[in-house]
Amino acid sequence: MAKLQIDTEAVIYNINEISSFLNKHNKQWSLITKVFSGDINLLKSILKPDVIKNIHSVGDSRLSSLKNLKQVNPDLITIYIKPPALVYIDEVVEFADISLNTSYKTILALNEAAKKQKKIHKIIIMVELGELREGIKRNELISFYEKVFKLTNIEVIGLGSNLGCMYGVEPTYDKLLQLCLYKELIQAKFNKNLPLISGGSSISLPLIEKNAVPKDMNHFRIGEAAFFGTSPLENERFNTLNTEAFVFKANIIELDEKKLMPDGIISEANIGHTADYDMDDFSATTTKAIVDVGLLDVDKEDLVCLDKDVDFVGITSDMMVVDLGKNKTKDGKKKYSIGSQLCYTPSYMGVARLLNSKFIDIEYL
Repeated sequence: MAKLQIDTEAVIYNINEISSFLNKHNKQWSLITKVFSGDINLLKSILKPDVIKNIHSVGDSRLSSLKNLKQVNPDLITIYIKPPALVYIDEVVEFADISLNTSYKTILALNEAAKKQKKIHKIIIMVELGELREGIKRNELISFYEKVFKLTNIEVIGLGSNLGCMYGVEPTYDKLLQLCLYKELIQAKFNKNLPLISGGSSISLPLIEKNAVPKDMNHFRIGEAAFFGTSPLENERFNTLNTEAFVFKANIIELDEKKLMPDGIISEANIGHTADYDMDDFSATTTKAIVDVGLLDVDKEDLVCLDKDVDFVGITSDMMVVDLGKNKTKDGKKKYSIGSQLCYTPSYMGVARLLNSKFIDIEYL
């Protein structure tokens, strides 16, 4: 089978570097592991005591993953990073020490579940700042907090926002400053301490060095930078982080000289995706290979071949066709044959999908 290789030491290096960087700037952070899809072997190899000692908490968006996090380390502080569904409220309280919330009805249910489990459940209330994803409306903030502060088994530990995830709204200084001002307003009105302003993510990391993050914004939820070494703000490497923790290897299962263009009547019955082709190249041929990965495993847009001479041709549910051109090395030798592997750098979503596929081997380096 095709294989995803994971350099766990590279990931650990990134986590330690981010911890050191944020500590220097007096910021806390949660490591967001949702890209790992709850892979317990991977979690065990990375979440070692000396690695997580400087991390506030570890978060995920799936309850099964939070359950695995608690299995790896029962003392780990866990955070559920999306508004909980009512049907899973008991499990949220059981496996998440903290959750992000936007619905008073949901928080009421969390309060009742926490009573039954004899716990105090901590929450961060998310505020809508323009991304139009999760978050309560700003004009309802005071009345919302007033109701939640009355609940006996809920502890409000802060407020947060989510920027850059859906529409790509940038976390500008002015946007993040709004959160800080809301915190001051709430603390003054209700005489309550809100220790966390959780408005940062991987996209915000480059802003810290530019003093473009308000001083009071003190909590970051980071996944991409820890695992891929990049910030989505400019899609570039952040500081000295390692960007080569993941390599995907697909096996060549067929290799032959074939026409550039398909031959026959083209219908709408295709189930895959193909690259564009030039209608003038009807008689032209090239070396094509088929590799053992398909749409059920990963989207081709989430893979970048390390060999720049390899071009995408098409992909179906379980196979992908590529163009190898002349299939020759610089000294004229044959480059690939059946059984050879093509190496790819997968994106964040690529890794997430590959780890979810039951048809992909995983190798920890």
